[in-house]
Amino acid sequence: MAGIMLCDDLIFFSRVAGAARAMGLDVRQSRTVPGLLDMARREPPGGVLLDLHIEAIDLPNLLAELRAACPTMPRTVGFGSHVDAETLRKAREAGCDLVVPRSQFVKMLESSLPQWLAPPA
Repeated sequence: MAGIMLCDDLIFFSRVAGAARAMGLDVRQSRTVPGLLDMARREPPGGVLLDLHIEAIDLPNLLAELRAACPTMPRTVGFGSHVDAETLRKAREAGCDLVVPRSQFVKMLESSLPQWLAPPA
């Protein structure tokens, strides 16, 4: 089961990728939106983990492009700063399947990663 994580923080990505490997899962990193879309076109992911604080992310457009690039829309999980409620709200409105503060994302990681990377039923 493969997923893609849009994140430019190598240390945080390594933490997520390590948790995934321990569960027999694969998460690949993209540091840019175009890179994420290219990866999704080449090998459609079951899930996409989105750091909502990536510069210049147009989430409604990204989700529309993901929908067009993949035979089945991958599950999308957005995470961001708990103090930036506006960004979290906009991500929910844009259509992410789940949006959580980064601290909650970390707490849920080990229990929820298999579900997050599985294609929606």
